[in-house]
Amino acid sequence: MARKKKHKSLGRRLIDLIFRLIGILIGIAVLALAVFTVTEYRPADVETVSPGGEATAELRAGESLNVIGWNIGYGALGDNADFFMDGGTSVYTADKARVEQNMRGITNALREVAADIILLQEVDANSARSHGIDERKTVSDALPGYRTAFAYNFSSLFVPYPLPPIGHVESGLYTMSRFGIGEARRISLPCPFSWPIRTVNLKRCLLVTRIPVAGSEHELVLVNLHLEAYDDGAGKAAQTKQLASFLHEETLKGNWVIAGGDFNQVFSNVNNPYPVKEGLWKPGAIDAAEFDPNRLTLLMDSSVPTCRSLDRAYDPNDAGFQFYPIDGFIVSTNVLVEELETVDLGFVCSDHNPVRLRVTLQPEAGEADPGAGEIL
Repeated sequence: MARKKKHKSLGRRLIDLIFRLIGILIGIAVLALAVFTVTEYRPADVETVSPGGEATAELRAGESLNVIGWNIGYGALGDNADFFMDGGTSVYTADKARVEQNMRGITNALREVAADIILLQEVDANSARSHGIDERKTVSDALPGYRTAFAYNFSSLFVPYPLPPIGHVESGLYTMSRFGIGEARRISLPCPFSWPIRTVNLKRCLLVTRIPVAGSEHELVLVNLHLEAYDDGAGKAAQTKQLASFLHEETLKGNWVIAGGDFNQVFSNVNNPYPVKEGLWKPGAIDAAEFDPNRLTLLMDSSVPTCRSLDRAYDPNDAGFQFYPIDGFIVSTNVLVEELETVDLGFVCSDHNPVRLRVTLQPEAGEADPGAGEIL
């Protein structure tokens, strides 16, 4: 009987230990949820952004502008990278040396293009995934002479998934202009995620930068954007609807409008030669009819893919590789489009190629065209 009692006592102790461990794990989970909830990034619907940098050029209608839009993949999604959200296995896709190498490639490419306006997405300010490098400073130091604006669309104390976890993230949209900035604002977009996933997820936005135009009461309105990627489609649709409404309102004011970036969607008025293979990430679709064709034009160059899949490292000799045309521009009809080109950089330093746009702001009625000579 004594042995039997001792055996039961050990059994109870084991059960007690298991329940205690379960209680500790539940307590840790509850504490973590409380921390994530308290520290959740909750931006206002509209926030003023303080510009940085210095620029001396004056913008005038009738003069040609070179604009570039580029998702730089936070400097860590070069040709070596695969990513778990796209079907790959990696979370940390580059060591610090590789991030620095990618950023050198990115700044060299931007310097070569010598754009008047630069719209960058996925620019890390201080993230574990890019080893704490302030990529805003990296770019601005390499390209002086620009006025800059930055808006967070991903800010989390700690993202706890997957394994290893993503960790701390501070990232967003970065706009650079050779012209003075009159005003910059962060405008929140609808977030499709609910609590608790929302607490450590992206909070998408529009970074709206207004540039005065000499001799005009109207402005050039730049919209830097990166729309939803990994939702069920409702988030993309809601964000696209808000974007269309905002752009329409700005055209009604008589402003010149250029919106550019990573739409994570294909425009319906653009031929898509890259059918999506089974099991891979599929982009959404934007119906061009959602945007007033009398006021807005949707632009994508699909002759070269703007994005590649991250289900595996990039191999240019792999004929079965998945590509996408998801980066482009929307411009108001008073912006004359002269050239649109996806710059093929072979996805060496980012999973996206930059898209270059050359335009002219058409002079307003009654305003002389500075390029027109006198007729004798």
